[in-house]
Amino acid sequence: MARRSGSGFREAHGDLELESVTKSFGDFTAVDDLDLTIPRGSFFALLGPSGCGKTTTLRMVAGLEQPTFGRVLIGETDLTGSRPYERPVNTVFQSYALFPHLSVRDNVAFGPQRRGEKDARTKADEALELVQMGHLAGRKPTQLSGGQQQRVALARALVNRPEVLLLDEPLGALDLKLRREMQVELKRIQTEVGLTFVHVTHDQEEAMTMADTVAVMNQGRIEQMGHPEALYDLPRTAFVSTFLGQSNIGAGRVVDRDGDFEVLEVAGTRVKVHRERSGGEGDEVLFGVRPEKVTIHEHRPDGAGSDVRAVVQDVSFTGVATQYLVEVPSGSVWSVYEQNLDVERNTIRRGDEVWLSWKDAHAFAVPADAQAAEAGRVAAGEPA
Repeated sequence: MARRSGSGFREAHGDLELESVTKSFGDFTAVDDLDLTIPRGSFFALLGPSGCGKTTTLRMVAGLEQPTFGRVLIGETDLTGSRPYERPVNTVFQSYALFPHLSVRDNVAFGPQRRGEKDARTKADEALELVQMGHLAGRKPTQLSGGQQQRVALARALVNRPEVLLLDEPLGALDLKLRREMQVELKRIQTEVGLTFVHVTHDQEEAMTMADTVAVMNQGRIEQMGHPEALYDLPRTAFVSTFLGQSNIGAGRVVDRDGDFEVLEVAGTRVKVHRERSGGEGDEVLFGVRPEKVTIHEHRPDGAGSDVRAVVQDVSFTGVATQYLVEVPSGSVWSVYEQNLDVERNTIRRGDEVWLSWKDAHAFAVPADAQAAEAGRVAAGEPA
């Protein structure tokens, strides 16, 4: 018989591992042969659009779904087939599911009290202090704001000291300002308690702000996984380049080499991409550069880097930055973000002919897959 910890969970310590995990619902495969290792004590994010398989993956870790094939392990303990309450795992959902008739303290103490732990209220108070809610321990959930209720739900999960804490879109119901505050708080709490956090979200900024490692999912598989900065600057697929932030994309072909750079021809314009980010000569690729890496000029700039002529379609002042939509020679519309650092008013207007420039080192290229790039744009909420 499996051993139990004081919290009632099966004893299991170590990395969270998914081995060849597949989950099918009839003819539909939600998760497709997934191999994944999440190091113990890390903050990990599963990022992707609705229907990509991220929530199904989380539910299999929680025990709310069982894999059609494959195994779920923590350390050397195989949890496949076990029930949710047998696993050293707790889940925080978008809906808080607090008991309205109990105080905040009693909500958090409910689990330990049910297991007969004599220090349940003490543990509850410690968990509430961790989420900075100790001063409201005597209130009822209906007397709290949405952000405060989310903190209580988090304390209720943390009081059990699970080996893995699963976060299923936990900030989705909060307004933008509060959501950003909670992102910082969640990272602080994870660092302080040292537990493994697995965060499921469709919000790119949320994933990049909090996680040590991000896995971008698409159609039941992980397209790319790594540090947020690496995924953003060096996407390896068309989907990742457009889903994780915005990208200006153009179809091109590798035509030459120049030192450490490959030369690409994109709609009659020659641009450069570092050889590590491109294919071989003759390969069809999608060339990309992020909007904030592009500079807009009224006259053709001098100096190193790539440039292209464009026509301004729209100018939008957003406070901290100005966004330009410009049409490039291929007919595509690119975005350019420029911080508003100068006091002088911007003189570029709709209809103006301008030049765009960027450093060659800031460009990237991925295997040509226009359909995946378009799917990434749509999933990220960008205009088609």
